[in-house]
Amino acid sequence: MQLGVIGLGRMGQIVVDRVLDAGHDVVAFDLDEEAVATAVDAGAEPAESVVDLAEQLGSKKRIWLMVPAGAAVDAALDDLEPYLDADDIVVDGGNSYFQDSVRRADSTEVAYLDCGTSGGPAGAELGFSLMVGGPEWAYEELTPVFDAIATGPAGHDRMGPAGSGHYVKMVHNGVEYALMQAYGEGFELLANGRYDLDLEAVANTWNNGAVIRSWLLELCEEAFREEGNELGDVADHVAGGSTGTWTVQEALEQEVPTPLIYQALAERFGSRSERFSRRLANRLRYGFGRHEVAREE
Repeated sequence: MQLGVIGLGRMGQIVVDRVLDAGHDVVAFDLDEEAVATAVDAGAEPAESVVDLAEQLGSKKRIWLMVPAGAAVDAALDDLEPYLDADDIVVDGGNSYFQDSVRRADSTEVAYLDCGTSGGPAGAELGFSLMVGGPEWAYEELTPVFDAIATGPAGHDRMGPAGSGHYVKMVHNGVEYALMQAYGEGFELLANGRYDLDLEAVANTWNNGAVIRSWLLELCEEAFREEGNELGDVADHVAGGSTGTWTVQEALEQEVPTPLIYQALAERFGSRSERFSRRLANRLRYGFGRHEVAREE
């Protein structure tokens, strides 16, 4: 099968490599010429533009978008639209908002697959977990490509109609936030508790047979091994948050309680700036109890 890939960042390059390794052909484009050159070195054919990529593909065009969510997806689709028809397939493998995916599927003649992608750069070796929404015939048509990019046949499935793939990935990320928060709080207690513990050893022990073993816990073990028990100079700041915000908004709309996900999102936002609320609480303790006010140095 011939696949066009637009967007050759870390994840896009992995898509190219895994598809090529499975014996398929790839035409690749990115605004970064060096990224295109890297794909060419791996065996892909280069494209000079989105239009050039479309023109190089056969009569049945299969295109994988791995560009940032939002305007970049719409821009790529606008450029592709004159060259696509109902027999063609476009996959959005980024973290798009599910309602944007529904809108795009409804506004284009092409078969549009929204594909939630999980696994990060580690997917270069292991393959990704793919959550796909959109027409069943298009999903089945691209099964060989999904097999190549995912961990294998068990690493992908069709979730349902347009939007469902990115919807499932949105909730996946909300769960991820809560799991990270739970591990963080547990290890914070261990780090500040009554025993002098080797946190890498704790994580290693938990990773061998414990109920809470997981890949995230393996990454905790890696962090303590590489950064030290106190995490060295790692900043008290957690980036990201769009998919978690979408998850909480959807939970409110559906009236489904998600307190753990909400609290994890709030903690993430709270890590980014000095908390006025904590400063005020500090001063209020002086007001009602004449407790000493801690001052910044």
